[in-house]
Amino acid sequence: MTHPPKVIRIAVSAMFFMAGLIFSSWASRIGTIQQKLNLSEAELGAVLFALPVGLILSLPISGWAVTKIGSKKVLAAALTLYGLALISLGLSTTVPMLVGCLVVFGLGSNAVNISVNTQAVATEAMYPKPILASFHGLWSLAGFLGAGIGTLMIGYNIMPVIHFSGIAIVSTTTIFICWKYFHEDGAKKTDGEKTRAFVMPDKSLITLGVIAFCSMVIEGAMFDWSVIYFKKVIMAVGAWQGAGYTAGMCFMAAGRFVADWFSHKFGLKATLQVSGALSTIGLLTLVIFPYLYPAIIGFMFVGAGISSVVPMVYSAAGRSLTMKPGAAIAAVSTISFLGFLIGPPVIGFLAGLFTLKISFVFLAVMGVCVIAFSTKAKV
Repeated sequence: MTHPPKVIRIAVSAMFFMAGLIFSSWASRIGTIQQKLNLSEAELGAVLFALPVGLILSLPISGWAVTKIGSKKVLAAALTLYGLALISLGLSTTVPMLVGCLVVFGLGSNAVNISVNTQAVATEAMYPKPILASFHGLWSLAGFLGAGIGTLMIGYNIMPVIHFSGIAIVSTTTIFICWKYFHEDGAKKTDGEKTRAFVMPDKSLITLGVIAFCSMVIEGAMFDWSVIYFKKVIMAVGAWQGAGYTAGMCFMAAGRFVADWFSHKFGLKATLQVSGALSTIGLLTLVIFPYLYPAIIGFMFVGAGISSVVPMVYSAAGRSLTMKPGAAIAAVSTISFLGFLIGPPVIGFLAGLFTLKISFVFLAVMGVCVIAFSTKAKV
């Protein structure tokens, strides 16, 4: 049975929303868990490296599974694992236990990212105009909601495990409701060719992946370090510690809802160049003017800057003429999502070597790289 495009779009949108809610729930309680385990910035950075380890472990299987088994089954299984891993993070009482749970959390993150974007590209093909950015906009809205829920939980001293369990229950229920509306896209038995675990993308796809990688380094750092930056550099108190994160998420969500229109009007290259410029300006503002209101404005620029890069890159990858959409999305999203997971621990190490404020200069350099690679890219 073929479902109406609108119904399929709603189902896939719900999966983006749940994925964003799970990740932002974790990000909103990093400070709580850091305090619980008495970790310094450098130690927290080392612990956060477990996330990209999980991603690396998922590389041989996630892309293959999406192409061979289908993104529908992979998405349902991966998002379920993602929610369970979130609960385990709240249960962690030792550093080794936290590291192990983060590895599983990272594995689930990558599998969800690849499968849900493959579903999104297939849904976009059913519409006459680009819609992929709107899916990512819902991911950002979920991040905003997750941050708000996290702030509420912190205010009422609710333990992370209780907080995370509630999110996981909602996520699992949503999967059950939406399952039958996903695209059936597994490899057909009559294809007659073996599905390789990894297919090397061509130069154009690698360039797209690098652009998204640089932007997602910034995005990952914003998620994990914005609250800590406001607490230790801006010296914000109380609820103001989450002001930068909230501002960034608001402008990221807003940017993604206008990204399709902007790209259609001005072109993909210009969209990516403007995005890199906005990120760079915002990050330099944070470093040069480490005060509450300029910092909030800085995160607004950062949120707007990173908003359109990933959806635009994924949409372009899905239209690749050299690889099947699923394989192209898997290759590019794997490269880019690695930046999302590597960014936070790198900031932790740089903060340990220098200062947290100086570490944000590295993020500004990533913004410049987005501009440079977008200028050279043939898009």
